[in-house]
Amino acid sequence: MSIAVSIVEDDAQVRASLVKLIDSSPGFRCVSQHGSAENALSEIPKAKSEVVLMDINLPGINGVECARRLKPQLPATQIIMLTVYQNTEHIFNALAAGATGYMLKQTPPAELLAAIKEVHAGGSPMSSHIARKIVSSFQQVAPTTPASQSLSPREAEVLDLLAKGFLYKEIAEAMKVTYATVHTHIRHIYEKLHVRSRTEAVAKHLGQGRSRRDPIAAN
Repeated sequence: MSIAVSIVEDDAQVRASLVKLIDSSPGFRCVSQHGSAENALSEIPKAKSEVVLMDINLPGINGVECARRLKPQLPATQIIMLTVYQNTEHIFNALAAGATGYMLKQTPPAELLAAIKEVHAGGSPMSSHIARKIVSSFQQVAPTTPASQSLSPREAEVLDLLAKGFLYKEIAEAMKVTYATVHTHIRHIYEKLHVRSRTEAVAKHLGQGRSRRDPIAAN
């Protein structure tokens, strides 16, 4: 069964390229495309999208606000922000609005398709660089006894690879285990760290490491 993808992008050329990439790739299909947030808000609920690729800089309502309005209507639909913006404020606002992933437009096509698969499978695709920006700005003091100490050695290895930006498939290959085994480890990590997403798990992991090292400088 192919993953149903909607695209919200005001640049017609970029939008057409994304549609072509999605429709020409096995396992994916573009079910709708939109040049504005207003059109997306009206039409995406009818399209039965599973994943939405959302630009931030849109005419009228911006992509972050569009995500904020879409999420309550479509709680099962995963939103990936696909943008040129790397500053912390945009990243944090997008995630707070309900986005599950944050990718840059210069992401190679194969990595973007992998990100769509990952978010559809329950992950939160974003680069370790983006995750570190979040940690640098919103870091809280780590607890005296880090929650990560309760992780098994294999779970700790998975979490470390997540923090480095590895995709689930890449983690499976690096650890020489199955994709399903990686998912099991990640579910246990979420339970033990009391988090609900990759972003929260990585932030907690990097934060505990930071408390034992010099502070990470924000970029």
